[in-house]
Amino acid sequence: MQPTASQRVRAGFVTALGREPTVVADAPGRVNLIGEHVDYLGGPVLPVPLRQRTAAALAARADDRVVLRSAQGDGVWDGTLAGLRPGSLPGWTAYAGGVLWALREDGHDLPGLELFVDGDVPLGAGLSSSAAVSCAVALGAAGLLGHDLTPALRRSLVEVCVRAETEVAGAPTGGMDQTVALLAEPGAALLIDFGDDPPATRPVPLDLGGAGLELLVTDTGVRHRLVDGGYAERRRTAEAAARALGVEQLARADADAVARLSDPLQRRRARHVVSEVDRVRTAVAALERRDWATLGRAMDASHASLRDDYEVSCPELDVAVRVARGQGALGARMTGGGFGGSSVALVPGARVRDVAAAIDDEYAARGWGTPRHRRIGPGRPAGFVGS
Repeated sequence: MQPTASQRVRAGFVTALGREPTVVADAPGRVNLIGEHVDYLGGPVLPVPLRQRTAAALAARADDRVVLRSAQGDGVWDGTLAGLRPGSLPGWTAYAGGVLWALREDGHDLPGLELFVDGDVPLGAGLSSSAAVSCAVALGAAGLLGHDLTPALRRSLVEVCVRAETEVAGAPTGGMDQTVALLAEPGAALLIDFGDDPPATRPVPLDLGGAGLELLVTDTGVRHRLVDGGYAERRRTAEAAARALGVEQLARADADAVARLSDPLQRRRARHVVSEVDRVRTAVAALERRDWATLGRAMDASHASLRDDYEVSCPELDVAVRVARGQGALGARMTGGGFGGSSVALVPGARVRDVAAAIDDEYAARGWGTPRHRRIGPGRPAGFVGS
């Protein structure tokens, strides 16, 4: 049996420092079942925490130095607590060190510390590897400070992790990934409504196994970074559409008013948002009555909207979705921020291998790299890990 992320991170910490960590915490990646690019616009989303996780091992130091190491990252960041600030943390350290900065900004009296990160959430695949790092580090730091893992602490850490990602890493995300990582319940999707402040959450049972279904995630191998500009441009245009409509949250706009927007680009972006909100509601109702065909149709429509109106798909994603549907998937869509990353398909268990093989064949025929497939199920939220 392969070692878990938490087992590997503990071993990596011991190898690097010659002593045991004081705290180990881990957090899941996520696949968003439906509700894409609406969280930062006041809409509902339905993510699922993954079994794949990122773990963080921490120990306090006697001085004010902070040393950040990762099994996946290059080099070591070695600085001081005062040096943790926006603009000073490159690459993956912006997410880990950014959390430590945000905790200090929030009034937590952090000591100097040693940090080691390891995980099996794929990087750049649209499965929220960055938020998994942030949430694992935030929870580990809270454990180092002796905080009890209460619901109130979990909610406060969501805000800390969002600040780290937006203000330090420079990725203008909306909070979905951090919320599901910290507030999900085992075995369920999490409905998060960003129209409320704070966002309202409700677990939605995901009994795929009882229906003989699985979620197949296909990592296209096309890598994306949310700080590259495309994501920010979509957000700016959508927010401009909200101003043109005179609404504070675009997700609450009226579809007829959206259809009358004079700017065609704003109209397309806003049309995706208001229609995606309706699709999330449809998907939740379908899950609650175990209506898998309706859920699949909502996923299909979501992908078409993301491809045509929000324009965040890519040829590799479109092919993965089309082939999955042609091979028996009940529904399929891109998932995550887009511009690459992964698709997710709702597939009868007996068809999973055939779907994956057909996607591989189509990629090979086009001269593309081989995608990576993962059969996934709902995991558990972030937590402390014992020795």
